[in-house]
Amino acid sequence: MNTPTPWFTPAPGAAGARRLFCFPFAGSSAASFLPWQALLGTRLELRVALLPGRGLRLFEAPLDDMDELVDRLAGAVADLADRPFAFFGHSLGALVGFEVARALRRQGLPGPDVLYVSGAEGPQTRAVERHLHDLPEAELIDALRDYNGTPAELLDDQEMMRLLLPGLRADFALDERYAYRAEAPLDIPFHLLLGDRDPHVDTVRAAGWARESTRPLHRHEYAGDHFFIHSHQAAITALLAAAPAAGPVGPRPLT
Repeated sequence: MNTPTPWFTPAPGAAGARRLFCFPFAGSSAASFLPWQALLGTRLELRVALLPGRGLRLFEAPLDDMDELVDRLAGAVADLADRPFAFFGHSLGALVGFEVARALRRQGLPGPDVLYVSGAEGPQTRAVERHLHDLPEAELIDALRDYNGTPAELLDDQEMMRLLLPGLRADFALDERYAYRAEAPLDIPFHLLLGDRDPHVDTVRAAGWARESTRPLHRHEYAGDHFFIHSHQAAITALLAAAPAAGPVGPRPLT
C-alpha cells in the first residue's frame, strides 16, 4: 500500500526495502531533511513529515495539540506500513516520533522496528526551562537566534518571519505543553544522538530515553551544538542506513 497523504513527502523514486519516517525539529520543514535521501541510498525510502503551517503547507493553520497531531501522523504512517520502517526525530521531532510509535501500538498497528531520538531529553526526565510559544515577536526572534538553527538573514526578514512565526509558536507549544503519560516501554531499540556542546539538552536527562525501551539504549555523540545534525549528515545517514534487517511487519501489542 502506498496511499498518497498530505502528511509525508512522496516516495523519492524506486521503492526501498525499508522506510525511514523523519519528524523535523521545531520550525523546520521537509526541506531540512530531503537531501538525506541521496546519502541513504536506495535501501531506505525517506518520508519526511509535512506539518501544517510550514513548508508546502505554510498557509494552513498549524496544530498545537500533541494528541491531534500524533493521531493524524499515526494514521498516515499506518497507510504506509507495507514494509519495515524506522522513525527518526530531532528535538521536538524525537518527542513526536516517540508518541506516534506509542499510538500505533495502542491501536494494534505495525510500528517502527527502531527509534532514533536526536537532540532531545527523555519524555519522563525532560525539563522545560523556557516558555517561548507566547513570547512577543521580537523576544521570540531573539530566542531563535540563541538556538543557532535559523539563518540570520531569515530572522532579519520581518515579512517572512510573520509568515513563519505561527508555525514556530505552535511547535514550541507542542513541546512546552507536553505531558507524559505512563505506558509500558516499547520493545524496540532506541538510538540516542547528541551534540557534545548542546546547551539545550542535559545529558543526564537525555539518558531518560532508556526508560522507554525494553532494550539497552544505544548512544551516539557528535561534535556540535543543538544542530549538530547539519554538520554530520554523512555520519548520521550512515548510521540510519546500517540498521539491521527487520523482522516481519506486524502489530506490536502492549505488554
